[in-house]
Amino acid sequence: MSAVATNISSARIQSQGLWSRALVAVLLAQFLSATADNALLFGALALLRSEHYPSWTAPLLQEFFVGAFILLAPFVGPFADSRSKGAVMLIANAVKLIGSLGMCIGLNPFLMYGLVGAGAAAYSPAKYGILSELTSADHLVKANSLIESSTIAAILIGAVAGGTLADWSVPAALAIVTGCYAAAAMANLLIPRLPPARILERLSISVILRSFGGAITSLLKIPDARFSIFGTSLFWGAGSTMRFLLVAWVPLALGITNNRMPGYLNAAVAVGIVVGAGLAARFISLDRVQRSLPAGILLGVAVCCLAWTTNLPIAFALMGVVGACGGFYVVPLNALLQDRGHRSVGAGRAIAIQNLSENAFMLLMVGLYTLTDRAGVGVNTTTIAFGLFLASCIAALWIYRAKAVARRAGIQLEEKSTQHD
Repeated sequence: MSAVATNISSARIQSQGLWSRALVAVLLAQFLSATADNALLFGALALLRSEHYPSWTAPLLQEFFVGAFILLAPFVGPFADSRSKGAVMLIANAVKLIGSLGMCIGLNPFLMYGLVGAGAAAYSPAKYGILSELTSADHLVKANSLIESSTIAAILIGAVAGGTLADWSVPAALAIVTGCYAAAAMANLLIPRLPPARILERLSISVILRSFGGAITSLLKIPDARFSIFGTSLFWGAGSTMRFLLVAWVPLALGITNNRMPGYLNAAVAVGIVVGAGLAARFISLDRVQRSLPAGILLGVAVCCLAWTTNLPIAFALMGVVGACGGFYVVPLNALLQDRGHRSVGAGRAIAIQNLSENAFMLLMVGLYTLTDRAGVGVNTTTIAFGLFLASCIAALWIYRAKAVARRAGIQLEEKSTQHD
């Protein structure tokens, strides 16, 4: 019997050590799919330039992608939890493949990129939700570090390959990306079939929407989950905006106009995130997540420094610092949400809610960047304002978290005192 047809419990995977093989399959599928995602962005941007679209339409691509996440947010969580998550990942990669193929044959690039976004929306809760089914809470930060490292390695390769291939041939770049999605779908077949986390008793849009609204309410009542969702939303909203900032900043500050250099700088961020994620797995535990927040403030400061940079090696170094701070900051927050979500509304629903928040932040932040671009605001001015905003928000989050931890410690101390009396 093939691996995909084998139905085994997550408890058995964890207890017998089979989780390591299952996790390797998840990492392989994630690496291939994320590589294609990141290469496709640079291929799609080059496609817009080759077809003489206005410059402000480049961020609009991301709005179509993100819009799919927001529209599908109520549905992808229940979908991921009601089926074997390996099978959900397979279906999602097939949708991505169709969108990429549509770009190859000349269909509307915005609609096709939105279709890829729909596949990504379904893929995300399954990708992260399966981790809490394959391993215990004690190993969840390490498992997240592995999945994030795999993702960032894919960003590294995808960004470089996408920019380089687009300089060579845009149609060839899109064709290779489509093949990568096909390989990712094949890798999904290696993931063992686990029982669904929650069975959908009734397939009804109104019921799903009400259930999703209830899950949001329940999850946001949990302080740790609320803290994690806001923190990761800031990070991914910032990361999405940074990509387009770099595309505009590179020719202005460095005088380089090819498709490759923004990809190379994104790759430097990816290398940094791998380092930061590894350090987070080593030094941060779920009960000390707030220790990761200073790295987020440093991330914003590093972005500000980019505005005064005209030297290529310094630009690469700054991007590495941005990535390292980002990896150290976001990995523990992801792990915290998965653990609290798995205990409450289900990991798939929790990740879907997180995706809704993160993509709402992306939609807002990229939208604001698009408006500043159309209004003619200077790239350096936008960069400084963006970095200060990010650092200030994470500093406020750190203060909020410190107060919450102190309040919780006071309550526990009072309870112990009452028990002693």
